[in-house]
Amino acid sequence: MTSNLKEITGSLLSAIGTIQAAIGSTPQLSLSKDQRFQLRLIGNVLQALGSGVTAEGESEASFEKLGYQIQATGNSTVIVGMLIYRSSDPITEEKLIITGLWMQALGSFLVATDEWADNTNGVWENTIGALLQGIGNSLQAISGIQTLQNKQSDQPIIGVVGSWIQAVGAVISFIGAFQEE
Repeated sequence: MTSNLKEITGSLLSAIGTIQAAIGSTPQLSLSKDQRFQLRLIGNVLQALGSGVTAEGESEASFEKLGYQIQATGNSTVIVGMLIYRSSDPITEEKLIITGLWMQALGSFLVATDEWADNTNGVWENTIGALLQGIGNSLQAISGIQTLQNKQSDQPIIGVVGSWIQAVGAVISFIGAFQEE
C-alpha cells in the first residue's frame, strides 16, 4: 500500500470510528447499554487503527506523524480502560478513558500544528479538522472529570457535544486527506 493510500485509508477508518463512537455516546438514541458500549469500543478500535495507519503513511518524522502516533496510543488507552476495568473498577476505568482522551487531544493539536505549516491541497481542511478533533476530545475529557467529581448537571451534554465535534473534525480531516493525496 502506498503512503498516500495509507493516509487516506487511515483517515477514513478514523472518521468511521469517530462517528460510531459518537453514536454510542449519545444517550438520546434508543440503544441498550450493551449496544452503546459496543459502538464506543469498536469506534475506538477503528480510530486507533486509523491513526496508526495514517502515521505509517507519513514517510518522515514530523509533528504530524508523532501526533497520529499519540492519537493511536490515546485510543488504545481508552480501549484498555473500557475492557479491563469495565465492571471491576469504574473509577480506574474513567481515569484511563480521561487520560486517553487527553492524549488524543494532544495528538490532534500536534497534527494541526504540522498541517498549518503545509503548502499542500487540503491544508485548511486538515488543520480545521485536527483542531475540531482536539477540541472534541478535550470536551469529552472534561466531561469525564466532571463524572469523577460527581458534578452531573451538564456532564452528559458536554461529552456528547465533544463526541460529535470530534466526529465532524474527523470527517473534515478525511476530506482534507483526500484532497492532499
